[in-house]
Amino acid sequence: MSEAPAPPSADDLPRVLEALLFVAEEPQPVSALAAATGVTDGAVRKALERLARDCESRGVRLMEDGQRFQLVSAPDCAPYVEQLLGNAAATRLSRAALETLTIVAYRQPCSRAEIEALRGVNSDKLVTMLEQRGLVDLAGIGDGPGRPKLYRTTMKFLEHFGIGSPRELPPLPGVEEPLAEAEI
Repeated sequence: MSEAPAPPSADDLPRVLEALLFVAEEPQPVSALAAATGVTDGAVRKALERLARDCESRGVRLMEDGQRFQLVSAPDCAPYVEQLLGNAAATRLSRAALETLTIVAYRQPCSRAEIEALRGVNSDKLVTMLEQRGLVDLAGIGDGPGRPKLYRTTMKFLEHFGIGSPRELPPLPGVEEPLAEAEI
């Protein structure tokens, strides 16, 4: 087994993180990036902020869901990515699916019962379809009656809508308070 490399300098860390996120198949938590580079979680967060700023003028963006980070293509490059990969990347969602997805995005984590209470109709098939498309996933199990499954949005959701974090969701009309950090 080879010896672990020396931790990168603060100046090199954003570049090293970019390489790690580029090859990672899944979004990565700060702790995994810190372990791979041999630096602290704080140093990784600071370097990720710099990387996000650096990516603003390039064809990739740094996306985060509050816990994990991933490199994705820039939203303005979507037509070219679709041209290369085909129209499969541009699957449209029905109005009902968008309503369901909006509820999950703004109330996450939330249960199917909460979704149905707001929509007024059964949403089982929609939640299942959104799960299959990778736009929502299981966030945990609730403490309420029946221990309901709780859902949250995914990195694919952020990529689909061209936002970097759930904190970038536009405010809902008529709602004065933004989402609490703990809710994201």
